[in-house]
Amino acid sequence: MAAPTQAPERLLTPGEVATLFRVDPKTVTRWASAGRIGSIRTPGGHRRFRESEVRGLLADLTSEASPEMR
Repeated sequence: MAAPTQAPERLLTPGEVATLFRVDPKTVTRWASAGRIGSIRTPGGHRRFRESEVRGLLADLTSEASPEMR
């Protein structure tokens, strides 16, 4: 019996990541260049970001930014 295949992880564009963080897409590209967020290059040279990593980073930043809200 073959193991169940896992769905491939969703990859986000810089624009989609920028919307989540409420920043300009160029800011997301700078973060990737600086190593603040991991990215994958498509065969055409475009950046894509793993949704799980982006959402984890967003959750970390949100919890750090508002400890008094707890």
